[in-house]
Amino acid sequence: MLNIGKNLQSGELVYLDASRSRAVLICGKRGSGKSYTLGVIVEELLDAGDVLTIIVDPMGIYYPMAQANHDQERLLWDWGLSARGMPILLLVPGDPDALYGGREVIAAMEARGVRFRSFRINPADLSPDAWCELFDLSISDVMGIALFRAVQRLARRRKKQFFIQDIISEIEMDGLVQDRTRQALLNRLEMAQSWDLFSTRYQELWEIFDPTAVNIMDLSTLDPGPRGRRNLVVDVLARDIFKRRTIARRKEELGLVSELPRVWVLIDEAHQFVPSGKSTLAKEALIRWAKEGRQPGLSLVVASQQPSAIDSEVITQCDIIITQKLTNRADIQAVNALSQDYMGSELKTYIRKLKRRGEAVLVDDEQERVIMTQIRPRKSYHGGGDAAK
Repeated sequence: MLNIGKNLQSGELVYLDASRSRAVLICGKRGSGKSYTLGVIVEELLDAGDVLTIIVDPMGIYYPMAQANHDQERLLWDWGLSARGMPILLLVPGDPDALYGGREVIAAMEARGVRFRSFRINPADLSPDAWCELFDLSISDVMGIALFRAVQRLARRRKKQFFIQDIISEIEMDGLVQDRTRQALLNRLEMAQSWDLFSTRYQELWEIFDPTAVNIMDLSTLDPGPRGRRNLVVDVLARDIFKRRTIARRKEELGLVSELPRVWVLIDEAHQFVPSGKSTLAKEALIRWAKEGRQPGLSLVVASQQPSAIDSEVITQCDIIITQKLTNRADIQAVNALSQDYMGSELKTYIRKLKRRGEAVLVDDEQERVIMTQIRPRKSYHGGGDAAK
């Protein structure tokens, strides 16, 4: 059970049941405490154990969780809690020194308790379709056909053991590709090599994670477009973990030892990855998590200050809603559309009752309850500013 706060009316502690897979929506306008609340859930998950916790952080604000929240020690005392930092593993897509501005910055963050681990994506983990989508190529045009064919051939021959240079060589040797098309594809592949995001030796992606720490996938240094590198990383991550947890769940049902525990992935600024009315590299994989994640033991938390910008296929699957103050009409309407008969009133009625930062409306659809909640103070430091008062 995850203690996220207190009932504003009764003063009783409010818990979320994390014994099974959940889909959670956290929303609220800027400054309402959305990211702060996500951090509270992360702290509780780490204390509960038995799950792998991964934050997808497009803003670079969660690594300060390594430090204790001394700013709110008196408030923590009132709640029967104490300030302490969390064990943080910062997963960096590329060379940390180059991405963070030099060794001096890395050393300062390490002195604050942050551990770094660099990772890169295996080119073979992208399907032929995904390679075409990465470069915004249709598989019905000449460049898309050539790239699809090259990756498909390599996948058949080498399975997981091929890299960008192998794709380049395959296109160079393809007699069906015209020179102009070949050069255009080679330019794109050489550009991808320059990103320092793709590996030159195979590594299992799940091996980079530490089940005893908060795993923060810092994507703040990558471009945010729908076919940008942020979405690419999340797409590969979501597909790989879904596949591995499906296998692990089968082993668990047979009484065998599985190598990967249940997984919680928490995504801030989720509208970048599952936007309403738009496609992205990661969207299909994340919708599958929301719809089918329960059986393999996968939980998904999506957080955004623009709930109206998140695809309805995701938010309608959420069995827990934590909404903080909203004022934008479109956002209020998007959340209000999730109202159910057991609530007594429409969600927008509850949202209007929120007065201060740190207050939230909690909807637990499994238990069919609505609770006006004061989010508890964070034990660890919040890099985005305080929300609890």
